[in-house]
Amino acid sequence: MQSHQNFDRAAEDIGNIVEFGHVNVRVPDQQLATLFYVTALGLTRDPYLVTGVENMWINAGTTQFHLPTGEAQVLRGVTVLSMPDMAGLAGRLGRVAKHLAGTRFAFHETATGIEVTCPWGNRMRCIPADSIRLGITAVELDTAPGTAPGIARFYREIFATPAVMEQGDAVVPAGLYTKLVWRETTAALPAYDGAHIQIGLADFSGPHAKLRARGLISEESNQHQYRVVDITDLDSGAVLASLEHEVRSMRHPMYARPLINRDPAISNNLYALGREPLVLGADLVAMGGTGFL
Repeated sequence: MQSHQNFDRAAEDIGNIVEFGHVNVRVPDQQLATLFYVTALGLTRDPYLVTGVENMWINAGTTQFHLPTGEAQVLRGVTVLSMPDMAGLAGRLGRVAKHLAGTRFAFHETATGIEVTCPWGNRMRCIPADSIRLGITAVELDTAPGTAPGIARFYREIFATPAVMEQGDAVVPAGLYTKLVWRETTAALPAYDGAHIQIGLADFSGPHAKLRARGLISEESNQHQYRVVDITDLDSGAVLASLEHEVRSMRHPMYARPLINRDPAISNNLYALGREPLVLGADLVAMGGTGFL
């Protein structure tokens, strides 16, 4: 019989948001986007879907960036990426710098990782692999003073996810390894430009009914998906923040679709047979040897 241990069982709860899928921002130039997301960051263009020049899907572990062609969109915040090889990342960023001269591309190393800006101003914080080897672990979003508690309440009561306040931030679990962090700022916020995120829900219809009753459904996409933009004060109805959420059910055909990820250290000049795929579970980090994605 196993001896009693004081496990924190609540730490395993993720709430109703069971998947974080992607961050979507428009990019004006697919060639520059390839240089940044594939060559510099070392991520992988999805080989199966959306392979034309009008859009590009970029795999990062079990998460993605979606990059349709159009006027640039800039997420009001920072996307946090867990990366397996920080030295390799720094080298790739340095090598593409000359090709991205004249854009907003920049990067600098910090005590905890590498801060990176894409050619159009989207900010990313790349950190050493921890709970996952590769993927989007957080999306940190700027919001106006005084709005974070109402935002946390919105996610709790509408989306049924255990959002909490931590050091003034609204922290929202979004799938197994990702969280949304709404952080108040006194800086002027640019107008919302349409960038969006995608999440998957276990209870798909319950939040839909609540959102529809408040007139907050922005698009009835199809049987498996709807969209909502405004996060509101549940008492007054005032808009607290705007960010389009592409909301999918677990019956969506692409729910938990396996994604191909390459090892960016492998090249034609440094090749090892069978090493092309990045093995996401190769490093047993922070899980007591039980493995992770």
